Order: sequence, then structure tokens, then C-alpha cells
Amino acid sequence: MAGPGYEVRQARDRLPLGRPVRFRCVGCGHFRTDVSYLPDLEAYLGDLLRNRERLLAVVEADTSAKNEAMPSDEEISRIRRLIDRARGELDQLTKEDHAQILEAVTIVRRARNGVVGLGLPRIRQPLPDVRPERPA
Repeated sequence: MAGPGYEVRQARDRLPLGRPVRFRCVGCGHFRTDVSYLPDLEAYLGDLLRNRERLLAVVEADTSAKNEAMPSDEEISRIRRLIDRARGELDQLTKEDHAQILEAVTIVRRARNGVVGLGLPRIRQPLPDVRPERPA
């Protein structure tokens, strides 16, 4: 699973080649997050745990494919640590500061969800001629 925007990379060009496609950036020393991503991190942790349980329940799968798809305990621990750190930082705030942070997070998340991706340019298909030719 690709990490949906949780990281701010300070040195993207230093990523080793051949890194797995799944969301492994959590373990990278350049990975950073903030409290506005807490709901996403919690959802991602839930996905990892559900996927692990599904894979453990599959009996007939190829072992190597199962091992490759299995979320590692280290990956799950890293996500849990990020969540705990973000929650811990929130818990240290005064009630007033906590409320202001949550309000700011709501605004940031609303803006982030409203961003429209540009995507790739598309060429429109020509519209079909809906009027049959009239005899002269």
C-alpha cells in the first residue's frame, strides 16, 4: 500500500533503489508527520492489522507470496509509535491549545481533501454525429 502523503522528505534522491512499493517510508530517517495525519495513520494501522489477519487465515496461498504481502511487525510497531507520539504531544497541551490544534487540523484536512489532482492530460473522444444524414 502506498503511503497517502504522510511524509515530508528532506532527501528524496537518497532513497535506495529496489525499495519495495509498499509504504516503507515510515522506517526512513527522513520520514516526518504531524497531528493532521493522525486519522490517516490510524486508518493505515487498521488496514495493516486487517491485512495481516486475512493473510494468516489464507491456507492455500503460496508461502513466498504470503510472506511478501504480510505487513511486518516492525512496520506495525513504527506506525503505532507515530500514533502514540502524536497523541502524546496532543495530551501535553492545555485544553485551550488542544482545541486550537484540533480546529487547525480540521481546516488543514478539509483543504487537503479539497485539492484536485491535475492528473494526466486527456484527449476527448469526438462526439458521435447524432443527426442522420438527410436526403436532399
